[in-house]
Amino acid sequence: MTTATPGSPSNPGTRYMVEPYLHQRWRRVGRSLAFKATDAAGAKCWRKAAVPRLKEITGYATMLRCPLRPIITETVECDGYTRQRIEIQTEPGVIMPLYALIPAGAGPHDPRPAVLCPHGHDSGGKYCPAGITDIPGVAERVKSYDYDYGVQYAKAGLIAFCPDARGFGERREKQTKAESPDNVFRSSCQYINQMAYPLGQTVTGMWAWDLSRLVDYVLTRKDCNGRVGCAGLSGGGLQTLWATALDDRIEAAVVSGYFYGYEQSLLTMHWNCSCNYVPHLYETMDIGDVAAVIAPRPLLIETGDKDPLNGTDGMSNVTSQLRQTKKAYKAHGVAKNLVHDVFAGGHKWHGKQAVPWMVEQLAR
Repeated sequence: MTTATPGSPSNPGTRYMVEPYLHQRWRRVGRSLAFKATDAAGAKCWRKAAVPRLKEITGYATMLRCPLRPIITETVECDGYTRQRIEIQTEPGVIMPLYALIPAGAGPHDPRPAVLCPHGHDSGGKYCPAGITDIPGVAERVKSYDYDYGVQYAKAGLIAFCPDARGFGERREKQTKAESPDNVFRSSCQYINQMAYPLGQTVTGMWAWDLSRLVDYVLTRKDCNGRVGCAGLSGGGLQTLWATALDDRIEAAVVSGYFYGYEQSLLTMHWNCSCNYVPHLYETMDIGDVAAVIAPRPLLIETGDKDPLNGTDGMSNVTSQLRQTKKAYKAHGVAKNLVHDVFAGGHKWHGKQAVPWMVEQLAR
């Protein structure tokens, strides 16, 4: 008989950890809906099965449609654009505040394409993408992450819509006693997911649904011409990925700082925010498969080659997923519609290609 050497209370070691088993389970049950089609007909057939399943596991299918009841609460003239603060209702009693950044000259006489600009974490919600730099801390974050991509798109001629996702900015949940209610950069992802999971919903589903309702609103505006794109960094990349996959009206997308193999970046790195986690996701798809749902619509992926969120294998954990997504674009015969912009740097918005690229896609 052999005798195992237990760890100490202060250093238990890895013998009793569950993570190694969960990696084995991933390889045994993962990706039942992986993209495998080789032609456009097969890709369309796969998508017909994939989209309802993704709506089911995220809880998107349980969301309740209601009147938007939009109101404009504020109008401010800025350098080269007008900023409106707007509120819309996305589910009964669920209100989403947002900013619309309207380029000079745009209006019913000159309607423009629209781009949704969802934010990521540590952004104060809509404040960073909308460039509200008079709020303490926003200017610093805009400089560090090039975070004002809503302003960048508005100055490039698109009408940019910068919403608060549930749990951010003006939509934060009640804080714990240890948290400052004045910290605008605090987020409530964990709180919302813990409330939502037992009710069959997820933060991911809520965010994708709210962006779809924002598309509903955009299409009512006379200064918008009906062309809609979506672009976001980090958690905004998450929102862009899912909203575009689940809403065909989004014609082009930029996913920045959020494209990597789930096993390394979310299972191994399991301390990432709870908003990333969807029940049965790994059993269903990896991120390359989710992005394949977007095909054949134009998709640009931004990756910093030193981004720590890329995973334990770095860029190879990104390119492995890109190869999977490429299969879908090739099957549709539009390989050129998938673009990968790799830049030297970490976790930030790049925009050098993403801004003119979006303008070009929505002008077609």
